[in-house]
Amino acid sequence: MKFLAKRIKGNSLWSDAMRRLLSDRLAVASLIIVFLFLVISLMTQFGIGIDDWKVVIGASREAPTFAKGWKFWLGTDIFGRSMLLKALHGSYTALFIGVMSSVISIPIGMVLGAIAGYFGGWIDEVITWLYTTVSNIPEILLLVAISFAIGSKGIVAVTIALGTTTWVSLARLIRGEVIKHKSRDYVTAAEAIGGSHFRRLFIHITPNVLHILMITFSLRFVTAIKSEVLLTYLGLGVRPGEASWGLMIDDAKSELVQGMWWGMAGATILMFLIVIAFSLLADAMRDAFDPKLRT
Repeated sequence: MKFLAKRIKGNSLWSDAMRRLLSDRLAVASLIIVFLFLVISLMTQFGIGIDDWKVVIGASREAPTFAKGWKFWLGTDIFGRSMLLKALHGSYTALFIGVMSSVISIPIGMVLGAIAGYFGGWIDEVITWLYTTVSNIPEILLLVAISFAIGSKGIVAVTIALGTTTWVSLARLIRGEVIKHKSRDYVTAAEAIGGSHFRRLFIHITPNVLHILMITFSLRFVTAIKSEVLLTYLGLGVRPGEASWGLMIDDAKSELVQGMWWGMAGATILMFLIVIAFSLLADAMRDAFDPKLRT
């Protein structure tokens, strides 16, 4: 995909980083996989080419076959519904929770970390105490506690629980970066010409740490998907009757004993693909956008 990288013009650091990213074949392959999952999730929501997974298409617990069409590639469940359709619809749940929980957690971590690093003093001490306290609580226990506090299950509840518990590491990283940047010449120059604290922090310093946000988004996405599957498996996540890889894995507990492996296979294969794609993409983005790794 080097020809795509060559189309990005300019000599800026961001242009150089994008060229490096698009020159990485694994990164491009990961982007393609993520894009395909996005397309599939949208198709399931708008009913374009992918039918409703709740429609009965065959007998109960049919084994996978290629003779009856692609809907039977992963067999059927106890009600005769396509396991492949259910797994594909589960991709929307995974992407929604991954994206929306990151939309909640990243601004929290960004703002708190930036304020702590820039102002220092008692503000820094309070914010540092806050994220240190949160980080010392086992994440799964914190997720369970927030889920109970919300008082409901479902995609929205899981998203809120994940979004309000996964900002700590980003706040710590942003705080350290802001501390390094606030004493540099360009910030001093902005102060000399009368730039306000808001302008110096969010207009001058923040753009120089955006690469951390991009990398963090990829990592948070993976964490959110795995946490949703775990919470649903424990009965605290997505409601029964919704399409979720966690529910499919939970149902497979009894099915595997009876030799029905296809439900587990569908959920784990798709989860593996999206997790490995985002993990490889996060590594590539770190190599491309982190100034300390440039040669």
